[in-house]
Amino acid sequence: MSSSPPPASAGDPLARLRREVSDLHQELVRYQLVVWTAGNVSARVPGSDLFVIKPSGVDYDALTPDNMIVCDLQGRVVEGALSPSSDTAAHAYVYRHMPEVGGVVHTHSTYACAWAARGEAVPCVLTAMADEFGGEIPVGPFALIGDDSIGQGIVETLRGHRSPAVLMQNHGVFTIGKNARAAVKAAVMCEDVARTVHISRQLGAPLPIPGADVDRLYDRYQNVYGQQPAAPAEPTARPATPEDTRPADRGVTA
Repeated sequence: MSSSPPPASAGDPLARLRREVSDLHQELVRYQLVVWTAGNVSARVPGSDLFVIKPSGVDYDALTPDNMIVCDLQGRVVEGALSPSSDTAAHAYVYRHMPEVGGVVHTHSTYACAWAARGEAVPCVLTAMADEFGGEIPVGPFALIGDDSIGQGIVETLRGHRSPAVLMQNHGVFTIGKNARAAVKAAVMCEDVARTVHISRQLGAPLPIPGADVDRLYDRYQNVYGQQPAAPAEPTARPATPEDTRPADRGVTA
């Protein structure tokens, strides 16, 4: 695959992706998952070894499609005038080692970070958790920003795990998805259930969901829930014609 950005045009897929990534950052603000300039969204560019990510330290109100940064899978800037997010190396590592991932999100949302500060996984005690995460939300190892150590921890924790979210110890939330929108949804859901389970623990011991029921809930949500593609229509029967009802010519002459 190419590591050079496609030429820009009105129907350019890269231009559309830059807009999508820019717009999705506003969802982080809308759901109160970030403060100031913290947090980021990235998306893999289909058909190339590139991804789009936000610039570092830029206010959310100032983010536009034009100031999104295009990087290669080593985290090097390919297109863009600003420095990329400080988490770029982590995102790049995930894309290199998890080819099925099309989007990565990082937030410092309050309740999920509270669990991360304790180094404690969020237990699967809600059907919404079984649906989205297929079990608990796991904790990844402590790692410093600056190289791909965080990315290594994300991959080691989530590879082979059904959860699209990981709580990196003493840090925050990283989520993955088939695309950037799916990763943002996982980040929103992660904070929602982290808050609810926290409140539940103030009232007593939350009740775990049996593993077999978690499996059934996860399968239903992932494969049945929502609008399913319409089944192809059966072909309309052709009306009978005189030729259909006339005895077949068997080659016998009168």
